[in-house]
Amino acid sequence: MGTAHTPNEIGEAGVPLITDPLAEALHFMRMEGVFYCRSELTAPWGVGMPALPDCVYFHVITSGECWLVDADGTQRLAREGDLVVLPHGRGHDAVDAIGNDTPSVFDLPHEYVSRQYAILRHGGGGTATNLICGAVQFKHPAARSLVALLPEVIHVTSSTVHAEWPWMPTLLGLMAHESAATQPGGEAVVTRLSDVLVIQAIRHWIATDTESPRGWLGALDDPLIGHAIAMVHREPEREWSVASLAREVAMSRSSFSAKFTKLVGESPMQYVTTWRMHLAADLLAEEGLTVAQTAERLGYTTEAAFSRAFKRITGTPPGAVRRAPTTVDATA
Repeated sequence: MGTAHTPNEIGEAGVPLITDPLAEALHFMRMEGVFYCRSELTAPWGVGMPALPDCVYFHVITSGECWLVDADGTQRLAREGDLVVLPHGRGHDAVDAIGNDTPSVFDLPHEYVSRQYAILRHGGGGTATNLICGAVQFKHPAARSLVALLPEVIHVTSSTVHAEWPWMPTLLGLMAHESAATQPGGEAVVTRLSDVLVIQAIRHWIATDTESPRGWLGALDDPLIGHAIAMVHREPEREWSVASLAREVAMSRSSFSAKFTKLVGESPMQYVTTWRMHLAADLLAEEGLTVAQTAERLGYTTEAAFSRAFKRITGTPPGAVRRAPTTVDATA
């Protein structure tokens, strides 16, 4: 994954290609923090992290070590300098020793620096472990579609961090410094750096895991199909057809359709429609557009045609999505 293409790379008939479709996909990752927490923990300690659907949990171990125990009993030891991301918001426990009690993190007393940033001090006064933890939501449909392809856990060890990202220890050190010091704007620094870490963990998985199903994410690595996907992402309102997409990458209609379907797992026009409906849900729920405005934004000539497509793909009429709440509030 993540093959680099030169800026001058062209298609089969001299068509300039988008040089890095994967970077474009990652650019769409609009994150919104649900909560961020600096945890100062002393043995014995245990904290339960309840499931947060549609959220991504992350833990950075800034000092000490801890066990992360999944709901199914899987145990994972995370040491100082490690980064652990749980892309699907699975419930899990963090403990210094297996078997410790794990009260919910939301039931423990916190010192709130801001509405979404808190300091947790918890434990029995023994050996110290310090964590920076949090949960974020990806709001853009491109990001949500990408996150759906990710594994249950991404564990980036400190040795990997030092080997692959020589600048990362500096970033982690800055996070530890900002989280330990009470300075104006410190929580803003920590939250922004946390977002960077989540993106880096996803990039690490994309670059190293070649076994997992990838769908459109894997297809981005193909210079021609990746270019076509990126064009759909850039201009979803354009009047796309199999023929026009094939022309974008200078392929025959039949060859393009067969290759696209093989790599992505669905036909080109099915992908276009599904992508538009993901965007439509975002426009309706997040930006508050009317059904008519959303239909026009996505290139539909009639509201009725858009509504039929939306219900066919999502199973829900667009008006219902516009009224539905979409944000998780972990502090409620």
